[in-house]
This record gives sequence, structure tokens and C-alpha cells, in this order.
Amino acid sequence: MSELQGAWENLRDEVVRLSPFPESQRLRFHIDEGMSWESVRHLERMRATLALIENVIRQSECPAEVVQGVGMVRANLENVLQAI
Repeated sequence: MSELQGAWENLRDEVVRLSPFPESQRLRFHIDEGMSWESVRHLERMRATLALIENVIRQSECPAEVVQGVGMVRANLENVLQAI
């Protein structure tokens, strides 16, 4: 779980660092939602939020670092879900 939390934090840091870019504020909102206590308690909610973030990224021009960060969150989330 700590690696998953770290991946979320790194993703948020990259979005903040590279802002402004199209949809950066929207992404920050959804990233905060993905990191929320409710999402941590209900990982399926986190998975749904991450899918929404991935959809926003596909529909906009996001920096490569953000795309890579989302991939790291996805990989860590899948690892946690497999471990449970």
C-alpha cells in the first residue's frame, strides 16, 4: 500500500510541477479523490477514479511525465489488488 500511496503522491507532484496544461486542474481534482480516505478504504472506488483519470489523459494533451505517473499508479494498484 505504501508504494501505491507513493505513486499517487508522485503523480500529483508531477501534475502540479508541470501545470498549467490542458485539464491539469481537473486531473488534480481526480487525483485528490483517488488519494482520499474513501478511495483507500474501497479500492474499487480508487480503480474507478483511476479509470476516469486515464480517460481524461487520453482525451487531452498531457505531458509524458503525467502519463508515465498514471501508469505507475495503475501498476501499483493492480499489485495491491492481486495481493488482497
